[in-house]
Amino acid sequence: MARLAGGTAGRLHMAIECHSCFQWLMPTIDQFRDAWPEVELDLASGFSFAPLPALARGDLDLVVTSDPIELAGITYVPLFTYEAMLAVANQHRLAHKAFIQPQDLATETLITYPVERDRLDIFTRFLEPNDIEPAQVRTAELTVMMMQLVASGRGVCGLPNWALHEYSSRGYVSAKRLGEKGLFATLYAAIRTDMLDAPFMRDFLLTAKDTSFASLEGVSVAR
Repeated sequence: MARLAGGTAGRLHMAIECHSCFQWLMPTIDQFRDAWPEVELDLASGFSFAPLPALARGDLDLVVTSDPIELAGITYVPLFTYEAMLAVANQHRLAHKAFIQPQDLATETLITYPVERDRLDIFTRFLEPNDIEPAQVRTAELTVMMMQLVASGRGVCGLPNWALHEYSSRGYVSAKRLGEKGLFATLYAAIRTDMLDAPFMRDFLLTAKDTSFASLEGVSVAR
C-alpha cells in the first residue's frame, strides 16, 4: 500500500489503435519496465474492441490513438505529428509524380491493414472527401507483407512516413506525398484525467516521446 501511495507501484494496461506503433512502443515498454518494475504492464491490440470506451470505464489505463473522440474524464496527450504517405512500386506510373491526387487512386488496388475504413486517414481525409473509391481494396496483417505486395506491383498502400522510411530509404518502394500540402496527423496517448499526475504515467509519456523522436524518421513535435 505504501508503494501505491508513493506512486512506485500501480497498473498500466494499454491498447493501441496503430498497427505500425510496435516499432517504437516495444522499446518504450522495455525501458519503462526496467525503471518501474512494480507497475503491472499489459498490452493489447485495440482493433478487436472499442478501446476508448474501455479506457473511460477503467478497464484500460492508456490508449495510443490518432482518432481522439470527446469523452468525459479522458485527456489526450499529443505524442508526435507524422505525415501519411503512399507507397508505390518503383516502376509504378505514380512513382514519378510530385504528389498524389485522390483521383490517381481510382484505378488502383489499395492495400490496408484489416481495420474499418473510418480508422484509416487515407479514406476519411483523402479519398472520401473527394468522392473517390479505389478500384479494389485488399488487406494485409503486417507491414512487411504490404511492402512485398507493393514492390511486386500488386497495389499501393498508405502508411505513416516513419513506418515507410525503412523501405523507401533502401529503394525497395517509393514514398509519395498525399496531396500537394501533404496529409498530416497526430498520434495521442489517451489517459483518464485522474491518472495524469501519477508519477509512473508521467514517466511513461516522457519515455514514449523520447523514444519516438530518437528512433522514428520524419516525426515532429505535435502541432
